[in-house]
Amino acid sequence: MALQQAEMRMVRRMCDIKVKDRVLSKELRNRLGLDDIISVIQQNRLKWYRHVLRKEDNDWVKKCMENEVEGFRPRGRPKELPSLVLPTG
Repeated sequence: MALQQAEMRMVRRMCDIKVKDRVLSKELRNRLGLDDIISVIQQNRLKWYRHVLRKEDNDWVKKCMENEVEGFRPRGRPKELPSLVLPTG
């Protein structure tokens, strides 16, 4: 979401269009001949994945596909813990 918003800010700036001009994002991308940033990223990821699949089985990049990560990592930033104050004395 934030990536798309940043992309559209840049596209509007390139076209010298303000948000209040109410021009569709799709129309602005068509003017510049650009694809949506999310689809571009997906295409590049698929390109890399196909590249890795063509590698030999003993290549270190291909072996990385076999790695599994254990454990659970919750979404978002970790909660801040209160600072501990040690007793004096």
